[in-house]
Amino acid sequence: MATMNMLQAINNALDVKLAEDPDVLVFGEDVGYFGGVFNATKGLQEKHGLTRCFDTPISEGGIIATAIGMGAYGLRPVPEIQFADYILPAFDQLVSEAARLRYRSNGEFWAPLTVRSPYGGGIFGGQTHSQSPEAIFAHITGLKTVIPSNPYDAKGLLIAAIEDDDPVIFLEPKRLYNGPFDGRHEEVVKTWAGHPNADVPAGNYTVPLGKAAIVRPGADVTVIAYGTMVHVAQAGIDDSGVDAELIDLRSIVPLDIDTIVASVRKTGRCVILHEASRFGGFGGELSALIQERCFYHLKSKIERVAGWDTAYPHAFEWDYFPGPARLSEALKRSMEA
Repeated sequence: MATMNMLQAINNALDVKLAEDPDVLVFGEDVGYFGGVFNATKGLQEKHGLTRCFDTPISEGGIIATAIGMGAYGLRPVPEIQFADYILPAFDQLVSEAARLRYRSNGEFWAPLTVRSPYGGGIFGGQTHSQSPEAIFAHITGLKTVIPSNPYDAKGLLIAAIEDDDPVIFLEPKRLYNGPFDGRHEEVVKTWAGHPNADVPAGNYTVPLGKAAIVRPGADVTVIAYGTMVHVAQAGIDDSGVDAELIDLRSIVPLDIDTIVASVRKTGRCVILHEASRFGGFGGELSALIQERCFYHLKSKIERVAGWDTAYPHAFEWDYFPGPARLSEALKRSMEA
């Protein structure tokens, strides 16, 4: 057992899979010699060789097309898109090829690729390095979308994604790379759940895709979040004084709807928190699913707290960022209704 931050946990997961499975390949822009723009792949090329961890041209469409071909012929590629904002040039490959290959070939070919990409804000990256496109991928049948919130989950979910036979979009909250924080922008706090970063087991272990975690039990209202927003939710709940139950989705496809329904039926209230823009965001789908299944248990309307429907600003990042104060207000509204 070792203490790791999220970057170290992701690096360790890749190291474990490269060591135990010769079919696993890691590649992308600057991931080889340089070790990635965030150092997520640091040391992997030196340890596993140029043919197992290598750099690619600056061509997202080419990176994903190559990965699809590799997957169809038995390899397990793990391509990196340097920022999730840059994934759109590869969107046609992901939608028309990767997500459809098993269906259109009647199971003859699969595309077991895991597309890693840093996503979200919190590092003053501006509008082209801070976006949260998870809802776009959630809409595409055949793709799985995974978003960890802590180092333990990051390693276990990434190994599970690499071992999965379907294409997985693995979005890594860059705000959490070098250590968790208390949900506020003033300071990065090197604690999570009472420990420095997190204890991460050595070797291979998995966290199942599609199984949410109840981070904080509560009786009055259900808060649903994922990624960075799990930490924001913890701070907002503490500030509000509301006895809220906090669910970390871990993955949005597959979605653990059973855990959500059980919690909302118990509390009768729900607040959904995500960093992406509100309009068309994944919170809308969550709200509809809960309304369909929990209508007669709801004591107040479902609240959504999200990013503004604007481009992600650089100078006013923490006004855009849905912080603890906005969540706390939504919790109080939910309780007063």
